[in-house]
Amino acid sequence: MRLLVHLCCGPCAAYPMPRLLAAGHSVQGFFFNPNIHPFQEFRRRLDALQTLSRLQGWELVADERYGLTEYLRQVVFDEARRCRHCYDMRLERTAREAARGGFDAFTTTLLYSRYQQHELIRERAGFWAGRCGVAFYYEDFREGWQQGIDESIRLGLYRQAYCGCIYSEQERYDREWRRAERARQRAARLAAG
Repeated sequence: MRLLVHLCCGPCAAYPMPRLLAAGHSVQGFFFNPNIHPFQEFRRRLDALQTLSRLQGWELVADERYGLTEYLRQVVFDEARRCRHCYDMRLERTAREAARGGFDAFTTTLLYSRYQQHELIRERAGFWAGRCGVAFYYEDFREGWQQGIDESIRLGLYRQAYCGCIYSEQERYDREWRRAERARQRAARLAAG
């Protein structure tokens, strides 16, 4: 099958791309991620993917425009559904590119991450497949979670600490702050005796 594979970053592609190739598929990577913030993070993720595509020997097409404004227009005042908006933006564009390029189907490396909303991704990808007239290829890549981590470390790829959006970056720092605050409070209680 000829597949267009939406790619979010190098570490999330390190397992699915070789797996798809080993299964006999012809794959082309597609980078479109207007959600990633800040710009330096966007560039780091794209650079890691370009490195991975060279090392693993598959083609990568990238939309290198920094699309933060487009992303924010979709999610502001509807932050509770920000992931759905984000998935829709990326999966719709991938489905349209797959249909336009004559691919048999499209898929996404979002299905690799244990931190993404797997069923929502699957549902939205199916929706856009129907709207755009191209099949969605489903595979649960989470089984290769550790293999992908190990491979990305072995290759020295940049590994990010959050999904990419400004909201998830804030959540990351909020968690770190809460952890530090709990530790400070425990220490204060122990010192007070």
